[in-house]
Amino acid sequence: MPTSRPPVQGRKVRFALIGCGRIAQNHIEAVKRHAERAELVAVCDTNADALSAAVAKTSARGFTSLTDLLAAQAEIGADCVVLTTPSGLHPRQAIEAAAAGLDVMTEKPMATRWQDGLAMVKACDTAGVRLFVVKQNRRNPTLQLLKRAMAEGRFGRLYNVAVNVFWTRPQAYYDSADWRGTWEFDGGAFMNQASHYVDLLDWICGPVESVMAYTGTLARNIEVEDSGVAALKWRNGAMGTVNVSMLTYPKNLEGSITLLGEKGSVRVGGLAVNEIQHWEFDAPHAMDALIKDASYQTTSVYGFGHPLYYDNVISTLRGEAQAETDGREGLKSLELLIAMYMSARDGKRVNLPLNY
Repeated sequence: MPTSRPPVQGRKVRFALIGCGRIAQNHIEAVKRHAERAELVAVCDTNADALSAAVAKTSARGFTSLTDLLAAQAEIGADCVVLTTPSGLHPRQAIEAAAAGLDVMTEKPMATRWQDGLAMVKACDTAGVRLFVVKQNRRNPTLQLLKRAMAEGRFGRLYNVAVNVFWTRPQAYYDSADWRGTWEFDGGAFMNQASHYVDLLDWICGPVESVMAYTGTLARNIEVEDSGVAALKWRNGAMGTVNVSMLTYPKNLEGSITLLGEKGSVRVGGLAVNEIQHWEFDAPHAMDALIKDASYQTTSVYGFGHPLYYDNVISTLRGEAQAETDGREGLKSLELLIAMYMSARDGKRVNLPLNY
């Protein structure tokens, strides 16, 4: 990812947070965890109550629009704009921040449309700034161990992959904000809630060759789907499924990935891929001793990956590391998501990569 911004040296990395809602709290806490290297210098929200609460919590300067925040850049001196706004707003805001010369970090999904995602990457390239896409689940110790086992060839040939996301989102969740449950700003069970799990399909298992999907709005009064299933075939020959429901009774039940290979089988489950529930290979390895310590307890489907994600971003902005999930990496899961929606809409198999 080309950049013309010099590394931050001799001071803390300065973040400006755009959107002070639900997921923003994870970002506020993550910056606080890295207080010796980073600080939050500005917060922004169109909702006066959310903005005042964020200002009180962070002591950062408050703004009611991104445009106003960027106009005050000479005073606040932000290095990176963090987008925790509704997903459909990410492209316009990322492009505006890039044009002002700031690096950009965006929550998932980076966009709700394929062309918008491409435009974000192009705008940041043109402006010579970085684009980071939040994939905090990749930092889960359980998934780091699974990724390592895959990378070191412990599975042999991969045969089958199964991803399940069985959570619940009541009608009250969607009714809590006008943008929730809309195509333009939110996306459905695949695009929003299961986004991090769709990301695992390429990151751990390799490039997907084709996908067939069904989606449905079975119970909620929303534009988008509350349920979806997909069948996938990978370029390496493996086949698998993604099964997603936001209608699990009476509460969140499972977020899991299961891999079956020639020489091993693993299931990482729990509420949010936080427990290694099965781990068996034909030959022992030193990493097997790490299984127990990798699992952890959580009541949050977000997991605890945000501080770990920020560690990489801060190090990258300081010139000490390379970005683990940049805009191009973010496009991989967006492309797969769009392929799923195209398949469900048109009732046919969609081959990857998409034509563009």
